[in-house]
Amino acid sequence: MKKLVFTLLAAGSLLFANSTTDVQAAQTTQNNVTSSYETSETATVEQVAASKATAKSGTFKMKYNSNVRADAGTKYKVVTMAKKGSIATATHQKKVGKATWYKVKVNGKSGWVLSTLLTKTTVKKASVKTASSSSVVSAALALKGIPYKFGGTTTSGFDCSGFVQYAFKKAGKNVSRTTTSQYAETYKVSNPQPGDLVFFANTYRAGISHVGIYIGNNQFVHAGGAKAEVKSMNDPYWGKKFHSYKRF
Repeated sequence: MKKLVFTLLAAGSLLFANSTTDVQAAQTTQNNVTSSYETSETATVEQVAASKATAKSGTFKMKYNSNVRADAGTKYKVVTMAKKGSIATATHQKKVGKATWYKVKVNGKSGWVLSTLLTKTTVKKASVKTASSSSVVSAALALKGIPYKFGGTTTSGFDCSGFVQYAFKKAGKNVSRTTTSQYAETYKVSNPQPGDLVFFANTYRAGISHVGIYIGNNQFVHAGGAKAEVKSMNDPYWGKKFHSYKRF
């Protein structure tokens, strides 16, 4: 009887020992799998070092509204937002993983854009610029005397940005509707030419709040006051509110 009891106890101990070993083995296997997964995941999220920039030339057009960044990669801050159709001049290129980024000049600023967001183009700068500038000025001057109307976009009455939009459309160029969007899609120039935009700040609201079209000889035409009219850049009121000259 004692022998039988001993045999049963020994078998139970062995079974218990084997069960404990199986649990430990399962835990060890699970821990190893977890450790392996974490190591793999860490490797996956590591940033791939970018190659050195090399020279790149060419003129491109934006396929979409695109962010232009401080360096090659989406983790860098946005320098400017280039509208679809904006012209960009490439100066450098850089590989980041399998992607290629171009350093471009657009909107008067330099930054990096993913190459797949650009399409190759050619621009005849001199002829296009001269024709559009003279056409814009002629179209704008033809609107003199039309009453000012807040929110107006037609010849029954214009506000400042509606006046600019209409004049440019008559000259063959579509531009955005508001003063702030026109400011955003143009780049700053220090030596204005006829057809450039003139922006004013802190008129009826804080910040950029009024726009006109520079016509040369230190004058601009705009929809302001009672009607569309020509004013001097030295005008007692507008001269103090002047902010900047900008160009499309």
